[in-house]
Amino acid sequence: MMHTATDTLPPIGWVQQYRLRLKRRRLLWRSFRSRHQLTCLQDQTTQIRPGAILAFTTLRNEITRLPWFFRHYRALGVDHFLIVDNGSDDGSVEFLRDQPDVSLWQTPASYRAARYGLDWLTWLQVRHGHDHWTLMVDADELLIYPDYDRNSLHDLTAELDQQGRIGFGALMLDLYPKGPLGAQNYNPETDPTEVLSWFDPGPYRAQRQSPLGNLWVQGGVRERMFFADQPRHSPTLNKIPLVRWSRRYAFVNSCHSALPRNLNAAYDGPDGTIPAGVLLHTKFLPEVVGKSKIEKARRQHFHDPDQFATYYDSIADGPDMWTPQSVRFEGWEQLQRMGLMGKVC
Repeated sequence: MMHTATDTLPPIGWVQQYRLRLKRRRLLWRSFRSRHQLTCLQDQTTQIRPGAILAFTTLRNEITRLPWFFRHYRALGVDHFLIVDNGSDDGSVEFLRDQPDVSLWQTPASYRAARYGLDWLTWLQVRHGHDHWTLMVDADELLIYPDYDRNSLHDLTAELDQQGRIGFGALMLDLYPKGPLGAQNYNPETDPTEVLSWFDPGPYRAQRQSPLGNLWVQGGVRERMFFADQPRHSPTLNKIPLVRWSRRYAFVNSCHSALPRNLNAAYDGPDGTIPAGVLLHTKFLPEVVGKSKIEKARRQHFHDPDQFATYYDSIADGPDMWTPQSVRFEGWEQLQRMGLMGKVC
């Protein structure tokens, strides 16, 4: 039997359906208006061919991560990158303009006011991503999936197409070093997992939200370290980063949730039964200590920045996140055995 992404969500009433349609239209209208905030620095979208896999990213000052980011996603088979730079001054723009497979836009506008960059990226997805498999990832996220070292994203999406699926979900897995944050050395040309070698195997908890039907996964090391007293405020760890895009779609909250709501059935969490990957989260490279001080002052990453001031302060103090219960990262097979990554077929 072929399963589709609509199989697992409970139905909702017609009033909720109507409200969600209105919400989706409002989000698409917001993204359409946001196009005026973008200045194109390099347009190579004529390279995009039918069947191309496209990656969409918003970033600011990520020169440390960009060399490996491109090495990783090119190896996976991404054909073109559509990137919005939000005021970098560390050489990221110059690096990106030198890339042969990058179309680049820039804006000085508020990241928070643009729904944390979603308005800008949704417009670019509407404009360039229709009927393509599109990947939405941050510069500090590396997608892996079963057999990713042997099977490209083209292989993965061909299997998803055959199964009748329109999305592919992932757990965001925080990696961290052993020893105080900021005390390590990192070469941008190397795999960040050589420095960020550890993760928390759990606990993770998941529940479906109404009316969107999106999964809400929390737990892991950031909750243990920074939100133990307020676990409901800990980061959301589920995403739907890979979607066969339609100009009718819109992400609601990063790519944690989407409309129409059937897209949210693309991920059923740790120990789930449907195809899923893992986003290796490389936030805790040595530069995170200095960046946390900067981002606390910029106030661009949370709806209520004051509520998360202590989060930034705690990271800036350079804590040691490692414990004897930490697990060394060994590869996708390990994550699949632990139930953190689903099987593709």
